[in-house]
Amino acid sequence: METTPASTVPYSATAHENVPIGKWRKWLWIALPVLLLILLFTGAVVAFHGYIAWMLTRPVIAPLGSNPLKAVGLPYQDVRFTSSDGGSALEGWFIPSADSDRAVVFSHGYGGNREEPWVPFYSLAKALNRRNYNVLMFDYGYVSPDRSTTGGVRESLELQGAIDFVKKKGMAQTYVWGFSMGAGTALQTALHSKDIDAMILDSTFLLEPDTLYHNIKQRVDLPRYPSLPLIRFFFPIVNGTSMNQIPYQTVKETIYPMPILFIHGMKDAKAPYEIVQSIYDNQASVQKTSLWLLPDGEHELIYKANKKTYLQRTISFLDSVSAMKQHPSKSALP
Repeated sequence: METTPASTVPYSATAHENVPIGKWRKWLWIALPVLLLILLFTGAVVAFHGYIAWMLTRPVIAPLGSNPLKAVGLPYQDVRFTSSDGGSALEGWFIPSADSDRAVVFSHGYGGNREEPWVPFYSLAKALNRRNYNVLMFDYGYVSPDRSTTGGVRESLELQGAIDFVKKKGMAQTYVWGFSMGAGTALQTALHSKDIDAMILDSTFLLEPDTLYHNIKQRVDLPRYPSLPLIRFFFPIVNGTSMNQIPYQTVKETIYPMPILFIHGMKDAKAPYEIVQSIYDNQASVQKTSLWLLPDGEHELIYKANKKTYLQRTISFLDSVSAMKQHPSKSALP
């Protein structure tokens, strides 16, 4: 009986290869929907953080509701000027004081305009006018709906433009009074400006990663990672400015040459007071620099809660610095 050698037995490819191909197709039909869901979820997460970044850089700002004459009876001039680099066209109100060469420039906060009604600026402008100070109230560029905020990068050039404006009007003494991010912007401007004689900084907000996440988490309970890196990634896309361009570390380490009155509340939920405390601690060698820290103070609400003391401290600070500028030999006076 003849047998066929094993080597000559016909090989059936179908019998051996259809099994793994069938399994592969089965897993493919399972994997594709899962992969699609993962891609959709990832895309939604990325888009959500891009939306947050876009919203943060474009705060909703109410239109002007009054003016210095209507609000507190102060005559004023509508003024226009540009940022120091000419890149922003800015508008504001100049409130003159007869025979005075001293000016205070208000630097408003995030989400506000030249009125800053919750402070409110009108009341402070009236108090300054009574003490013979000229006042400039102006809007940062991002108040316009087609512009975005840059955390002080572009705004510091706009504040310098405001300072340049009052200098051109003949002011021999120029003071900056900043609130929240407007105070943080003032610190950025003062890194390079030689035209600021002193600053009052109320509820200083400095945009840095920790503070940014601190504020985001109060609105939406997001994990630090990957939320913070994703939002930082989108910043230069939505407003043309990276957070790396904000000199927050330099601000925290700089010893400023001009006197500064820091005002801050320990119950400030938006700008942790420890940051201002550390900046103030660096200024120990600067004459007349001081910190007024209120245990119950809240963000930008310190004046409303302590009107009499607030005005006494702030106006006395300005008068003291002004006297020192006029009579340098008496700079040792309190």
